[in-house]
Amino acid sequence: MTTVTEGEDAVDALRDALGLLKDREQVAERLLDSSAKHSFDPDRELDWDAPFEDGKWFWPPELVSLYGTPLWKRMSEEQRILLSQHEAAALASLGIWFEIILMQLLVRHIYDKAATSAHVRYALTEIEDECRHSKMFARLISRGGTPYYQVSRAHLNLGRLFKTISTTPGSFTATLLGEEILDWMQRLTFPDERVQTLIRGVTRIHVVEEARHVRYAREELRRQMVTAPRWSQEFTRVTSGEFARVFSVAFVNPEVYTNVGLDKHQAVAQVKASGHRQEVMQTGAKRLTDFLDDIGVLRGVGRRLWKSSGLL
Repeated sequence: MTTVTEGEDAVDALRDALGLLKDREQVAERLLDSSAKHSFDPDRELDWDAPFEDGKWFWPPELVSLYGTPLWKRMSEEQRILLSQHEAAALASLGIWFEIILMQLLVRHIYDKAATSAHVRYALTEIEDECRHSKMFARLISRGGTPYYQVSRAHLNLGRLFKTISTTPGSFTATLLGEEILDWMQRLTFPDERVQTLIRGVTRIHVVEEARHVRYAREELRRQMVTAPRWSQEFTRVTSGEFARVFSVAFVNPEVYTNVGLDKHQAVAQVKASGHRQEVMQTGAKRLTDFLDDIGVLRGVGRRLWKSSGLL
């Protein structure tokens, strides 16, 4: 990774290991155009009153946490589908928690920037998207009749701390962590005809709109890792590694196992020991970890934390 040197043009000379950075305003203008053409109102776009289809999954079985474990092999098909429904609800709950954090981080990011810039206007557009997504996920949970799976009190408090101390590059790294693994799973979900139609519709909307959010975050993180002070870059490496550890633990709420009639402790132990589950999580994270490695985030203590999370 190289950094801009004194006297170089602030727009044209920014470069990292991936090459020249794109102009911030041009990126935002393209994303605003895309938002105008490809944004959705889930309340109107989806048929919320249609009954769920018998025998269909709420999440692809290969992505359910217990898939392939000894416990999974003893479960009936009905219980497996029920677990997929509760895990889908838990992921939607996690998504709401994460998107509320993201909205606050975006507001902090644009606080001292010109509101007339395309960069700020797109951030406000993304906040609009995330508001709709959170409402969509909440409605999906209510429609299925499952609990709202709140993250643990410890993770709630860690989220509060992170929102307070996060640097700008740290915020965009966390944004990508929360978006890209779920995006990979959802790209497998929405075309899967084994899955409930409503779930496929929700994931399709989320994938289309999140693609813009990922582009915005990636371009800004590249810029930040070139221009931020060295202490901020190092702090980002450490905090992103710790957030990866938190995220990997919070990904599936253990209460889903209790609510489908399984022993929670036995289920958690088998998920941790599952080679298939580890492969799913690492495959889902690979596009992100390759990118973070290229731009210099996965170094030193931060890299060790990412490894301990099981995502790298």
